Amino acid sequence: MSQLTYSQVDRDILRAMEAPGWRYYAVLLADLLVLAWGIYAWRYTIERGLGVWGLTHPVMWAMDITNFVFWVGIAHSGTLISAILYLFRVRWRASVYRTAEAVTVFALFTAGLFPIIHLGRPWFFYWLLPYPQVGGLWVNFRSPLVWDPSAIFTYLTGSSLFVFVALIPDLAVIRDRSAGVRRAIYGFLAMGFRGTPRQWKLQTIAGILLSALILPVFVSVHSIVSWDFGMALGVPNWHTSVLAPYFVIGAVHSGVSAVVTLMAILRKVFKWENYITPDHFDALGRLLVVVATAWLYFFILEFLFGLYSREQVEVVVREYQLGLWPNNILFGIFILTAYIIPVPLWLFRRVRRSITLMFWTSILVNVGMWMERFIIIVPALEAKQGFSFMYQIFTPSLVEVLLVLGSFGLVGTGLLLFAKFFPLIPLFDIKEGQVLKAEIQVGKVKVPAVIHE
Repeated sequence: MSQLTYSQVDRDILRAMEAPGWRYYAVLLADLLVLAWGIYAWRYTIERGLGVWGLTHPVMWAMDITNFVFWVGIAHSGTLISAILYLFRVRWRASVYRTAEAVTVFALFTAGLFPIIHLGRPWFFYWLLPYPQVGGLWVNFRSPLVWDPSAIFTYLTGSSLFVFVALIPDLAVIRDRSAGVRRAIYGFLAMGFRGTPRQWKLQTIAGILLSALILPVFVSVHSIVSWDFGMALGVPNWHTSVLAPYFVIGAVHSGVSAVVTLMAILRKVFKWENYITPDHFDALGRLLVVVATAWLYFFILEFLFGLYSREQVEVVVREYQLGLWPNNILFGIFILTAYIIPVPLWLFRRVRRSITLMFWTSILVNVGMWMERFIIIVPALEAKQGFSFMYQIFTPSLVEVLLVLGSFGLVGTGLLLFAKFFPLIPLFDIKEGQVLKAEIQVGKVKVPAVIHE
């Protein structure tokens, strides 16, 4: 990208907050409409009870669990792009890491809603928390329902702090450009930041410490989700030891793909061609090739482990996945969209640098990864009592489908509202990149590789 002045960087990025344009409101309206259908479906569930879902014995809450696992996986994008790449000082992350962090926060919030939704009586959500046993309730502290809120709350707290610490310098810029109540609010959030050397040092140290602290949480959260499955007694195929790394790497695969999708949309909506360039999609595409191949390795291990034991019920799960309709159709779509179609395309530089192709292939990945969670959950539950006279094929209801769509509307709405009040591209990181680029051009700094802004 061409050399930009500081004032031009401020003007281009803050325009998304001050005058976002008609494209922003059109996308926001679409997200709100989808979210409204999800809210209506939840309200209908509360009024009529969980019987309006496609609950069939022995498959219970299949769509709800699938959505929970899917959104926890999407949340892993922020930690990889912002925290891990931050520690390795990867320059090209500057334009994309805040969007990834925001996606992490809203995806975790959305994932945390589904354990509450599936209660049927969400006003008793505090039953999920390990509070002192009073009133004869006797909370089961060994239940995975206690683990999930603890893990999500810890991850959400750390991610929110990381977003806020990185935002402080930009909040100071917005404060200085504002007046009245708006200036007071942003001044309070900026915490007196004036850009002194000591303040920059403290802000940098805080970013490094939070990045390092989030990394173990990053690994543990989706591992805990896999342990939720392992604690379910009598369900085949949920006790494989490889599930923890398999879930973690799958989460990174779907999360980074979601960031690619959103970056393509934001680039079009806010006209950020100078800040989100083909170089960024090229770098993310190369990262995805590695991540997706690692995920495929763990997927093959997980699939073969179920056959290696030769236990009848484990073999039945594979038969349900590959031979039972509609699971076999979903299995084929999952493999095609999660790996076979996108990853070979990403091997070509021309594809990685094409915004349109990266947009559609990243959507395919998350279609496939949602189906992956579904075929892990449903066939195993169907095989749990597959020979029972009460056995039925699970079919999702319209209410469950609307809840799935509503979750996407919630994350999209949250991200767009975040963009209205906070810059999705960090101002000072872009300016720092401009300074470094200018120094490279005049020969003050010599580096062998290309620095992507």
